[in-house]
Amino acid sequence: MTRILVTGAGGMLGADLLAVLGSRRDLKVTALTRDELDITDADAVRAAVAGHDVLVNAAAWTDVDGAEAAEAAATRVNGDGVANLAAAGAETGARLLHVSTDYVFRGDATTPYPEDAPTDPVNAYGRSKLAGERAVARLLPDTGYVVRTAWLYGAHGPNFVTTMLRLAGQREHLDVVDDQQGQPTWSYALAAQLVALADAALAGRAPAGVYHGTCSGATTWYGLARAAFTLAGLDPERIRPTTSDRFPRPATRPTCTVLGHDRWAVAGLPPLPNWHDSLTDAFDSTVPPTRWNAA
Repeated sequence: MTRILVTGAGGMLGADLLAVLGSRRDLKVTALTRDELDITDADAVRAAVAGHDVLVNAAAWTDVDGAEAAEAAATRVNGDGVANLAAAGAETGARLLHVSTDYVFRGDATTPYPEDAPTDPVNAYGRSKLAGERAVARLLPDTGYVVRTAWLYGAHGPNFVTTMLRLAGQREHLDVVDDQQGQPTWSYALAAQLVALADAALAGRAPAGVYHGTCSGATTWYGLARAAFTLAGLDPERIRPTTSDRFPRPATRPTCTVLGHDRWAVAGLPPLPNWHDSLTDAFDSTVPPTRWNAA
């Protein structure tokens, strides 16, 4: 029986990973939340990893703006913590699937970033996540998998879609930025893709390295908000476009981090579906959007 360890199991993606894995009778799953495993503690990580065949790391410092004032702390989690997992995996032979981010790119490209595009993060969060990617590549060149994702939303944690739905009940109009392009990605769909990648890795079909775990197509935050309103039965005209300079933030945001997905073919897997189709599936899922946790 394959033994899988999920770190960061209390988060939005972690919860969906457990939902996907829970239907598998051929797997033994260990789920550890942030409170149960501090990945910056190398000894604790080594003990937790022992006896597992696959590690799926959904633990991370996710506060993008907070990382600007605490880059060392963010890097301890997103860089050193990932290195601890990779080192433990190297000792035991376990495969590591590590979730990273589109923010490792500068975000000024005019075409989708391929998996092997040069990285050049523009903020502390991106630099901290890049440190984790490099640790996986260095310590697990043959059994380490980096899956970059972006613009995650889902039923089990704070995110943009739930924020829009909550604010719909508080304001007549919402001003949403229309000058940042990306790929909204349903956390449940990403969880299913990660499990499929784990299966392919164990079967020897998926080469180690970087994969892009975002939905295809692209939109802006404004476009996503309008789509969410439409699917929720709300008037999308209540969403008004604006620009990023109207909402200054501590961390610089990339303006365009659309990712390419060619590498899934070498693993024999299809990429994630179009973002709007996936959003529709999310709204049609067994968890009604009105019950999604508000941010």
